[in-house]
Amino acid sequence: MPPYKFAIVGNAWRARLIADVARRVPDELEVAGVVVRRPEAAAEAAQAMGARAFTSVEEMVEAVAPDFVVTAVPRSVNPSLVEAVVDLGCPVLTETPPAGPLDELRALWARVGDRRMVQVAEQYLLYPNHAARLQLVRRGVIGQPTSVQVSSTHGYHAVSIMRGFLGTGRGPAVVRASVFEAPLVGPLTREGWTDDDAAKPARTTLATIDFGAGSGLYDFTDNQWHNQLRMRRLVVRGSLGEIVDDSVVRLAAPRAIVRSSLQRYQLGYDLNLDGYDTEHISFDGDVVYRNPFLGHRFMDEDIAIAGILVATGAWSRDSGPPPYPLADGCQDQLVSLAIDEAAASGRTITTSTEAWSDRL
Repeated sequence: MPPYKFAIVGNAWRARLIADVARRVPDELEVAGVVVRRPEAAAEAAQAMGARAFTSVEEMVEAVAPDFVVTAVPRSVNPSLVEAVVDLGCPVLTETPPAGPLDELRALWARVGDRRMVQVAEQYLLYPNHAARLQLVRRGVIGQPTSVQVSSTHGYHAVSIMRGFLGTGRGPAVVRASVFEAPLVGPLTREGWTDDDAAKPARTTLATIDFGAGSGLYDFTDNQWHNQLRMRRLVVRGSLGEIVDDSVVRLAAPRAIVRSSLQRYQLGYDLNLDGYDTEHISFDGDVVYRNPFLGHRFMDEDIAIAGILVATGAWSRDSGPPPYPLADGCQDQLVSLAIDEAAASGRTITTSTEAWSDRL
């Protein structure tokens, strides 16, 4: 099978990261084109992303006929771009979130939702550690999942993790939130080390979300993605036990509460000379996750990006399921907006039933 051919609209760091990942798996992915708005930036973008550059989506689609198009542009212009690509008959993988405020989410869905040509690049559940935990939940190791606590990433990403582990749909959610401020040193940002050890005020948002079929606890501190002074935590509670990061406690048999752990098998340590790579993750001697891109020395984010790209390619050729439909991306952003509103107002916010919501 030829590699999945796609184009990228955008020229910022996220677009370049996607292109870099794709170039490292040429048997499965091909960056066929890149669209940049400014003609003077075209040559530099083409060289950086290893693809032919265009200044219009129409020109690119006609020239390279991609399997799908990735939109990696500011959220303020993303909805109109997604609509334009769909109008050209080309499937879309849009970066998160698909739109910003609620009115733009609704307008985007009204224009393209029923055409089912848009997926969202929500890749967190494809991280190896999350994918392994999700496998345990789906196997019923901790029984029925009832609540998820996320302290690692922000907004719609955290909501996606909660909804994924709970298996909830797209119904109304009840959100309560508070914001606290405390001193915190920020040694790292996206740009690298700050070399600044002075504590500065940092906000922490705490929110509870009642999804109806389970609950979520959201805990996010400014810059928590990069600040290694804040640990990442994931707790998935169920009727038979719970998962706390890589530790699992559960009722395995009558009068038998047992503790186990997820174990990542990492190549490249000590005298293992097979390259530096994640091979698999096991639980009680059973492999519950295998790296689908073994041999490429990908970090977890790269694995997740490559995974969503390959899955979108398969879907675009009708050889795989939709990896993350637009309706789910809209729902994640809807709840994320409710968290922000509840935190700012101090009120309890109940999300509305939207056009993309589940129908009973």
